[in-house]
Amino acid sequence: MTSLPTTSDLPRSAFLRTLTERGFLNQCSDTAVLDAALEQGVVPAYIGFDATADSLHVGHLMSIMTLRWLQRCGHKPIVLIGGGTTRIGDPSFRDTSRPMLDDAQIAANMAGIRQVFAKYLTFGDGPTDAVMVNNADWLDELRYIPLLRDVGRHFTVNRMLSFDSVKLRLEREQPLTFLEFNYMILQAFDFVELSRRFGCRLQMGGSDQWGNIVNGIELGRRMEGRDLFGLTTSLLTTASGAKMGKTASGAVWLNADRLSPWDFWQFWRNTEDADVGRFLRLFTELPLDEIARLEALEGAGINEAKKVLATEATRLCHGAEAAAQAEETARRTFEDGAFGDGLNSVTVSHADLETGLRLVDLLVEAGLAESKGAAKRLIRDAGARVNGNVASDEAALVTTADLDGEGRVRLSAGRKRHALLRCR
Repeated sequence: MTSLPTTSDLPRSAFLRTLTERGFLNQCSDTAVLDAALEQGVVPAYIGFDATADSLHVGHLMSIMTLRWLQRCGHKPIVLIGGGTTRIGDPSFRDTSRPMLDDAQIAANMAGIRQVFAKYLTFGDGPTDAVMVNNADWLDELRYIPLLRDVGRHFTVNRMLSFDSVKLRLEREQPLTFLEFNYMILQAFDFVELSRRFGCRLQMGGSDQWGNIVNGIELGRRMEGRDLFGLTTSLLTTASGAKMGKTASGAVWLNADRLSPWDFWQFWRNTEDADVGRFLRLFTELPLDEIARLEALEGAGINEAKKVLATEATRLCHGAEAAAQAEETARRTFEDGAFGDGLNSVTVSHADLETGLRLVDLLVEAGLAESKGAAKRLIRDAGARVNGNVASDEAALVTTADLDGEGRVRLSAGRKRHALLRCR
């Protein structure tokens, strides 16, 4: 494996150069050979996503943007959905086994994940058009004894036990099932099968997948003499050390039915100052010189850079119209003090509001708290507001007395997250 190229010795291919300049690249196998292959013609490359939920979240965006840049640089993205491997669950750096999902749940999750990629990639039959495939198409057809003979003989238990993802589970005396132990073999076989079907030469993923990717490279060489490559992106944390894509209210989902474009925009608007430049390079397609200008802003100017980040990231995920509406909602809400129409809303009946509805329940329903317990903590910490006024009583009711002239109540969690209660 060769070392990564430095900024003083950038790769010649547009794809590797882009990943290097924008801060994606972490590890790469045979960098010089891969760089030359990327210059010579179309290189099909894949990233795998298990169908463990019906949407991907911000934590997957590094991988999604890597595929997007691959296509923009003239190569073919392959989105591999793990309809087969989801039945096992990747044990990498997890203390416990993933919950077992049935086939109906996996199918529903795959449908939701497809919606995400339709927004970031161009699919079709052309040489650089993206394709989406399901590894159940070949894994479901494998016979156990032939698999052991043809694939399993290339893996030693000694080597498999040496991987950090396995060692950590064993060192912590957490059970590692034989089912999970097979995951790395099946992922390696995926790479070989994709190289057969689509001419795939490159597997990409987060840095926690490096061992699995190397397995696939070596299996391709041993089984069929194929020259395959791998690269990883860094696992991303915020400047304060928090895991990217998680908030107090839960995961930052990429599907609008799981998280509204407004809340998605707000997530990026609340980026820590120290992360603005890095996130602009990773999660937008703005030119690097413009990012350098925005990154250099100080004082109140950094808030303008955050708005640009929020709008550009939302445009890619939810479209230009949704991004513009979220930006306008923020301007009206925070600058003009008005109610933005793009805010999350909850509709209740006038009769219920006359009786009074519990603020705790409304905070959960409006998406401002993930549970009643979280809503109560929000109130105890003086973070819940009704029409801008701090609510200090966990038993507080919202009634018709709180309605404005247009039949609305503004609910807030802190000073930056808002929702509307509408009366019908």
